[in-house]
Amino acid sequence: MASVTIKKVESKRDLRTFIDFHYDLYKGNEYDAPTLFSDDFGTLSKDKNAAFEFCEAEYYLAYKEGKLVGRVAAIINHKANKRWERKSVRFGWIDFVDDLEVSGALLKAVEDYGRAKGMEEVIGPLGFTDFDPEGMLTEGFDQLGTMATIYNYPYYPQHMEQLGGWVKDNDYVEFKIIVPDKVPEKMTKIAEMIKKRYNLHVRKMTKKEINSGKGHEVFHLINDTFKDLYGFSELTDKQVDQYVKMYLPLADLNLIPIIEDWSTDEHKMVGVGITIPSLSRAMQKCRRGRLLPFGWWHVLRSLKMHKTNIVDLMMIGVLPEYRKKGANALMFYDLIPWYNKYGIEWGESQVEMESNENVQGQWSYFETINHKRRRCYKKEIKE
Repeated sequence: MASVTIKKVESKRDLRTFIDFHYDLYKGNEYDAPTLFSDDFGTLSKDKNAAFEFCEAEYYLAYKEGKLVGRVAAIINHKANKRWERKSVRFGWIDFVDDLEVSGALLKAVEDYGRAKGMEEVIGPLGFTDFDPEGMLTEGFDQLGTMATIYNYPYYPQHMEQLGGWVKDNDYVEFKIIVPDKVPEKMTKIAEMIKKRYNLHVRKMTKKEINSGKGHEVFHLINDTFKDLYGFSELTDKQVDQYVKMYLPLADLNLIPIIEDWSTDEHKMVGVGITIPSLSRAMQKCRRGRLLPFGWWHVLRSLKMHKTNIVDLMMIGVLPEYRKKGANALMFYDLIPWYNKYGIEWGESQVEMESNENVQGQWSYFETINHKRRRCYKKEIKE
């Protein structure tokens, strides 16, 4: 039996090979939603990603009989480790052919890296931050993926079970949320009551506001909203600046409502919903994740011309003290008419911790289908 050779990524050329492996492994797959090559290149480049202020990482390629057969990233998020009092090395961007020797060699490379750095456990799949894809798909292999999540073949979790030592660290669920033809009557009544009783109001940002600092306020709110969730590490100012430039310039601001508390002098922002038309089908038409020569047209059709019937609910964040006041209902009271106008039939909830009943409760106004599950695994590597 031929042995597996593990090679560390040491050059820009190696990094391109690392990123391109996913496109080759999933070529023609009708469910995988590839990411943009430029996005992955920026995220994985140590001189471009602001997360490297508090993270360190190495990337590995697996070869067998001279052929590239797998890849994995080993990441240490020192800020998250301090916040959660863990000594964890993360594995992410993992892909491999259906060969147990390959998957085992890749994960061993992560273990060896973590052990050498004084870590005591391996967890993943996780990225540098919560803005990177996380969780290995365990159910829903026949469902269309999204750019914000991981799609993987069914044999991936089978390998995790067979390799031994790997246990559940956290499970996520994802929902298909059916958009009603009109705002439900109950939601309308609650939204009107919320506006009167708590003086909460929903509105849309302008491009001018985003450029003058409102966009940064959005991500600082996300910091406050998600600070207690599994594995989360607070975004730095440099990261916030990076994400504002990454997510907001091409966004349809009609689909990004903010909620403000007008009982405060500064009209405090207390909630935000970042939702975008699904780019999954558009990305499948971008050759190897590139916008050129014609990929940009398919992406633009989805973003600006709304040539999709799916919306990705990227991030719905409401400050804890306002959740019980029904602020989420106010947000969807605003969004549903826009979804109807754009021909949106259903939305993707993205990943939610299976134990987070508060988040899942916001879908109580809708018909939902739990169509995907995914898992983060853990393995002890103490000496």
